[in-house]
Amino acid sequence: MMRQSFNYGTDANVHRVYDLDAIRRDFPILKREVNGKTLVYLDNAATSQKPVQVIAELTRYYRDYNANVHRGVHTLSQEATAAYEGAREIVARFIGAKDPCEIIWTRNTTESINLVAHTWARANLVAGDEIVISEIEHHSNIVPWQMLRDDVGVVLRYIPMLQDGTLDMAAAKRLIGPKTKLLAITQMSNALGTIVPVAELAALAHAQGAIVLVDGAQGVPHLPTDVYAMGADFLAFSAHKMLGPTGVGVLWGRMELLEAMPPFMGGGDMILSVTMQHSTWNDVPHKFEAGTPNIADTIAFGTAIEYLEALGMEAVRAHERELLDYALDRMVDVPGVTLYGPIDRSIRGGVVSFGLEGVHPHDIGQVLDSYGVAIRAGHHCAQPVMARLEIPATARASFYIYNTRAEIDALVDAMREVVRYFGGVHA
Repeated sequence: MMRQSFNYGTDANVHRVYDLDAIRRDFPILKREVNGKTLVYLDNAATSQKPVQVIAELTRYYRDYNANVHRGVHTLSQEATAAYEGAREIVARFIGAKDPCEIIWTRNTTESINLVAHTWARANLVAGDEIVISEIEHHSNIVPWQMLRDDVGVVLRYIPMLQDGTLDMAAAKRLIGPKTKLLAITQMSNALGTIVPVAELAALAHAQGAIVLVDGAQGVPHLPTDVYAMGADFLAFSAHKMLGPTGVGVLWGRMELLEAMPPFMGGGDMILSVTMQHSTWNDVPHKFEAGTPNIADTIAFGTAIEYLEALGMEAVRAHERELLDYALDRMVDVPGVTLYGPIDRSIRGGVVSFGLEGVHPHDIGQVLDSYGVAIRAGHHCAQPVMARLEIPATARASFYIYNTRAEIDALVDAMREVVRYFGGVHA
């Protein structure tokens, strides 16, 4: 089955030019009206929108070659298998993996991290072994390790977050020591946009013989990513935050680790043989992919990555950095606003987390929605971050490839309406 090649726009060379108008034409949802206003979608850290190329690939599977994979000799099954495994090859290329078989399909980043916790960690860690994480982690990279602690008796150590949202690297050097067996660290904070010096931390962990798991849910969609350059042993991320469908996640792991790990779930396709007394396991990656997978969405994820590759991740990062600079410069003029996150913009992703004096972030979000501006309000599944900042929640605007300066202007104008609406000292 030949995968449809991707180019946005009509010019065969346009994929090397960051043509924002052409990109936006690929996202029909951006033309939608919300409460009588053109949608301004600034909730990309939660999930991204999907281009017509991804939607078309999803439809094409069901329309043209809907069949199960790995199990049929008929034409449709062979075509589905080729497209499904082709997506695995695309993901491997995108993150710099050496072998597509090191790519494990899961449902999302959360499942990928839990897979490591339930297989590698339970097979290799004992009571007293230490796992180092940080205070800026998403709950998905905290709770599985707390559950492991309660079941196995491992010890959790936390790299503190400084007031500006960066990690205390001096403390990290003290915490990562001879008892450290795993460093589980985010590539980028979803709550504050902090870009973590993963390679530096990984070097500290490897010097102690520890394994490194990177939560790339926020980083991989926005930054050039190379698993070897960052020093990862495992990398987890999700399709839906990078133009792909929901329900597809990735776990990359070094082959020698994956081969030594026990299966995560039992069932079809993850076995070589089954008798009533005994079963043997399939090769990696199939050992970890029990049952019929999410075929259509996985294939469409390959198309999403091709879209990003056509733009170039350096260009994606540059575009978001420009939007971040513009947004931070404009937001400081909103009366009563507090901005959270690193002062050094070079280590920030396209995330602006903020509060307004005397106004709950949920109220900010509701008023902004009345002007067609979609943001996120809450603790962002990062309650330790909020506790460290001594606040219950923040409002969060997050950018992606299709956002514009005009949309940031719309955000700021709507924020001024929030100020006027709630009155008080800001009116």
